[in-house]
Amino acid sequence: MTRSASFVRVCVAYVIALVVAASWLGWGPTTDVLWLDTLIADVLATLVIFGFSRRYRNSSFYDAYWSVAPPLMLFYWWYAGGLGADEIQCWLVSVVVVVWAVRLTVNWALSFPGLHHEDWRYGMLRDQAGRFSFVADLVAIHLIPTAQVFLGMIPVYVAVTTSGDNLLWLSGIACALGLSAVLLELVADGQMRRFVNDRSPGQTMDQGLWSWSRHPNYFGEFSFWFALALFGVAASPTDVWWLFAGAAAMLAMFLGASIPMMEERSLQRRPGYQDVIDRVPRFVPRPPHKVTV
Repeated sequence: MTRSASFVRVCVAYVIALVVAASWLGWGPTTDVLWLDTLIADVLATLVIFGFSRRYRNSSFYDAYWSVAPPLMLFYWWYAGGLGADEIQCWLVSVVVVVWAVRLTVNWALSFPGLHHEDWRYGMLRDQAGRFSFVADLVAIHLIPTAQVFLGMIPVYVAVTTSGDNLLWLSGIACALGLSAVLLELVADGQMRRFVNDRSPGQTMDQGLWSWSRHPNYFGEFSFWFALALFGVAASPTDVWWLFAGAAAMLAMFLGASIPMMEERSLQRRPGYQDVIDRVPRFVPRPPHKVTV
């Protein structure tokens, strides 16, 4: 299947998922709780994508959902929550989420080779699950990421549905942090793309931002979700004790699953990667360590 044909099928899947979610929100039974109705619609849309993943035997159908769903949820909450267009915090958080979503979706599109290719992690998870591979595909690859993103978006829900006094100065800080995080991801992904195109066999990436962190893209992604939590705190300071749950879940996924899996694979494929581990910090960017001989 060609790359263009693959794009068409992915787009069709996402249009159908959006129609299903919108139909539920428009005509389905309601719980009278805005965030819960949205969660149900989000899960239904995820199940549509899962159906396409199984039909084409490629769970990378889900990849773009991570960045496509959040802005749609944001604008639906803003509209349904009843806040007007004069709410500055709503505009600030919208700018951050939209810029993040556009950048990440474009990055996915640029690196998408077609449906003949699937993220290596998905096959590994299904293989490890053995006879429960269907469950692993549904839960680990589709539903859990949807739940994590939704949890990370809850502070946005608070920000665009809460009226009254808010800490506008904190919203400004959150906006600056969120845009900085997106810029960091943009630069890191661009550097990695150029490296992949020009690298020699077995060469490891330790240039630019990647000389200060082995995973600057993940650090930028976590910083984005942390910024969203700050938006929630700015709108409802008394809820600070739980509004960072989504950012914490993202951090746990990056440090506990995504990074270890990628580093183990890098060590298997590129023996020189151990030298990068010895010199370059794992997550938070900072000057590389000096290796003593």
